[in-house]
This record gives sequence, C-alpha cells and structure tokens, in this order.
Amino acid sequence: MSDYKRVSLQGRRVTEIIRLVNHLPRLGHLAQDAEFRNYLNRHEPAWICPPLMARQVFDMLDRFSMELLTGRDVPDSGRGRRVILQLHGGGYHGCLHNSYRDLAVIYHRISKGADVVTIDYRVAPEDPFPAALEDAAATYRWLLEFGYRPENIMIAGDSAGGGLTLALCHFLKDRGEPLPAALITMSAWTDLTLSGASHKKHFETDPVFGQSEDIVSYRDGYAAGHDVSDPYLSPLMGDFTGFPPMLMQVGEYEMLLSDTLRVVRKARHEGVTVYQHIYPGMFHDFQLGQYTFPEAREAWREVEAWIRHIWHDGPPVMV
Repeated sequence: MSDYKRVSLQGRRVTEIIRLVNHLPRLGHLAQDAEFRNYLNRHEPAWICPPLMARQVFDMLDRFSMELLTGRDVPDSGRGRRVILQLHGGGYHGCLHNSYRDLAVIYHRISKGADVVTIDYRVAPEDPFPAALEDAAATYRWLLEFGYRPENIMIAGDSAGGGLTLALCHFLKDRGEPLPAALITMSAWTDLTLSGASHKKHFETDPVFGQSEDIVSYRDGYAAGHDVSDPYLSPLMGDFTGFPPMLMQVGEYEMLLSDTLRVVRKARHEGVTVYQHIYPGMFHDFQLGQYTFPEAREAWREVEAWIRHIWHDGPPVMV
C-alpha cells in the first residue's frame, strides 16, 4: 500500500466523497434497479453538444441506440477518418448518461478530432448476457460498413465497459474479423469469477465497492446463470494472442486491481504490447472526474499520449 500522502489534496477529498456517497444505505442496490435507473434517465437534463461539434443518434436494429460525435462539417462516410468506440461502464446495469457524452467530447479533443461513437447497449436485468456483447459487436461491424478502416478504430471502455472492450476483441478474433488499432481500459472488470487477490485485500479500502456485496449482485444479474469463466464474460480467461496494443489504467485501492494486473501479465506473456499504470491512492473509475483533480488530469494526458503514439508515432515499446 502506498503512502496516501502522495495523493493530491483534491484527490483525497474526492475519494472521501466517493466513499461516503457509495456507502449510503442501499445505494448499490438502487443502481441495479431498472425502475430507479429509468427514473434517473428520464430526469437527466438534456445534453448540450459543444460548438463546432455535431451529434447524431442512430437506432440500431430496434435494440439499442448509438451516438456519433463528430466535427460539425465532416463527410457522410467514415472513410479515411479515425474513430473511438466508447463502451461505458455501469456494471452491465447502468445505461448511457451525460457523463459519458462529456467523455466523448474529451476523446474527440485529445485525439485531435477523431469521431467518437458511444453506444447505449442493452443491460441487465432486462437484457443480461450476451446482449451487451452482441450490441458492441453490431456497432463495430457498423463502423466497418460505414467506411472506417480497422487501423483507424480504437476501442475504449471503463469498468464493465473495459471488460466489454476485451470481450469484444475475443469475440472478433474468434471469428477471424479484423481487430482495431488499439484498446484503452480504465478500471476494467475482467474477471466475473471474482477470484483476484485484490477482491479480499482491498475489501476494506475500496471507496466504491468495499465493505459490500454489490459487485456480486452486478455479476449475478448480468451473467444470469451462464458460466462466469466464459471469456466473453470474464475476458481474463481468454487467449490474448494477436490482440492490438493496450493501455490499461487502474486505481491502487480498487477491489478490481487484480482484474487489470492479471490481464497485463497474461497478455504480455502471449506477446501483446501492454502499458499499465496503477494510480496511487485512486479509486474505481476515477477518470470520470475528468479534469477536476490532478490524478484524473494525469490519466487523461496519458490517454492523449497513447492515442498520439498509436495513430501518429506507432505503438510505443513500454513495460
């Protein structure tokens, strides 16, 4: 465990707020309740697209929606352009909300104008596994059909979306479909067997999931009786040979710390270029703080550098 004094004052304050809010009575259960979630979605303020950007919303196969964020004046085809496919978090129970639309803006800006696609994939309890994976795969194939080349596609996901990012790559590789240029994960949930050492080690210190069984409820609601060791549910269990380069960020105090570290070890052993960064003292999904405290700002600067390396300088050699 690192010296907590290394964490910025703002970072410590945010951590304590997160700890307080996430341990209010039954909050974790409410987050998994479909009626409560739909109530929040109905009352969320309308999102305002920033100047010089345009947002298009697509109804995909009458199953889910997809939002495409671009510069205001771009061609109707993706041919020749770069795109980031963002897979949001939420334990496979949370829907797309404005925080992720704000992250789409960040991805657009730090990538120097790449398009950003964010999908509101189907979630549990109404639509458990494999609904989210099917929707992610359908969106990726749509990008190819729209004209984006695989080398111009990057996939980024946080929490459950980080696990879904890896599961999608397993799914595509198993079917011989072209893989994207690179992956970005933040606090990825890669092991639904919950077998990592950090699940016990950080049970008391994790500000988000600690001292509760909420993560088990998320797991059981999404898996819905399927074998949780299936790589499409727990991508840690899959073969990473042939995967594109990956940037994996995680907070030091997370119960899901092992979910990232074990993927990093396994993927490197199987020949994948992986850059990992464990952020001292940080909590699950701290990057959603955007630029409001130093550790989150550092994480986004790192993502910007990673995107630049992949699309402009070539994959960096990192250990």
